[in-house]
Amino acid sequence: MTTEEVLTETLNYFCSLGTHARLKVTRVDTVCSSADVDVIPQTEASFLAGMKLYEERPDKGYSLTDCISMNVMRERGLTDVLTNDPHFRQEGYHPLL
Repeated sequence: MTTEEVLTETLNYFCSLGTHARLKVTRVDTVCSSADVDVIPQTEASFLAGMKLYEERPDKGYSLTDCISMNVMRERGLTDVLTNDPHFRQEGYHPLL
């Protein structure tokens, strides 16, 4: 499972690394078309809920994408996350990287 926001953040990362890296966009296309990956779409409700968590954690360095992902994980009862981002551990999740 992932969110469209995470995929956007992934593409934003690659855009600054030059042409070769930008070609990795096909991997995001693969994720979006995979029957094995549930891609949660962006919605106004998820954006607003992410903003709420963002505002509730002024002492943290959480990005809005982090907050949206944490909300989706909480809603779905997920605790393991494929990241090395320490912010998820701060919020009680189990980073796998």
